[in-house]
Amino acid sequence: MIDAWGLAAIGAKFLLYLGVLVSGGLVLCRQMFAEQMQCIDRFTRTCVMAFATLGLAMAVIGFLLRGAVLLGDIAGMIDVPILLLLWETPPGDALMLRVLGLSAVLLGSYLGGQWLWVAVLGTAVAIWSFCAIGHVAIEELFWLQVVLFLHLFTAAFWIGVLPPLLRLSRSHERLVSAAGLGHRFGQVAVVSVPVLLLAGVIMTWQLVGSISAMFETSYGLTLLAKTAAVVVLLTLGAINKTRLVPSLQRGDEKAGPHLARSISLEWVCIGVILLATAVFTSILTVPS
Repeated sequence: MIDAWGLAAIGAKFLLYLGVLVSGGLVLCRQMFAEQMQCIDRFTRTCVMAFATLGLAMAVIGFLLRGAVLLGDIAGMIDVPILLLLWETPPGDALMLRVLGLSAVLLGSYLGGQWLWVAVLGTAVAIWSFCAIGHVAIEELFWLQVVLFLHLFTAAFWIGVLPPLLRLSRSHERLVSAAGLGHRFGQVAVVSVPVLLLAGVIMTWQLVGSISAMFETSYGLTLLAKTAAVVVLLTLGAINKTRLVPSLQRGDEKAGPHLARSISLEWVCIGVILLATAVFTSILTVPS
């Protein structure tokens, strides 16, 4: 039975993933698709700042919650000796990486121009923080940490394109830009999606270890729920690439609202994926 602290940890981790991956993904897309996203640059920067701030807040809250869990009381969130003890552990290292990375994202995005590369570097640092702690880090295999980094980096790229693409597809005046952004993303996705899937398969096999464990453990079942949401997400992405974006390129204005609805469904899938990830990284153990 999950207690209140377990639920709080899951909620903080979910919002942390959301903050880091959305802000980092937007930074990556802003660099890669500058021409297509130029008309909504202010919107993009605002989103980056908002989600990076969310990530920073959740990184700190998630760390403080560990103190509450240790003492079994909310007082643990402000217990200095307990927090100093935690600071010397991997959670402390992860918090430092997240604060440094997301601060760089905020600074680089605010200053803009050549400083955007600082935001890109900050994105990489913030994402690496998830590789320095948790089930993958426990395995003590550096190559597996690199695989997780590639998995999260490409996931951030996918997630990051959704806010600007949704914004553009809802505006009749910007459907040409929506078509251009969707087309460019589709070209990159041909390479990035296989990387995302391959990295996910490698980590799943390394951590779960067998087919039976996928169906007989809470960890495995949570991974299955995540996998099902990924399948739906990939299906929606394929529909966008093969049908809706080409229709936009041909000037079909009806494709804009259809693409917007498809992206909204993608957000639902991403929510399920991030929630499942928050659950098995917060309260579940890897099958032995």
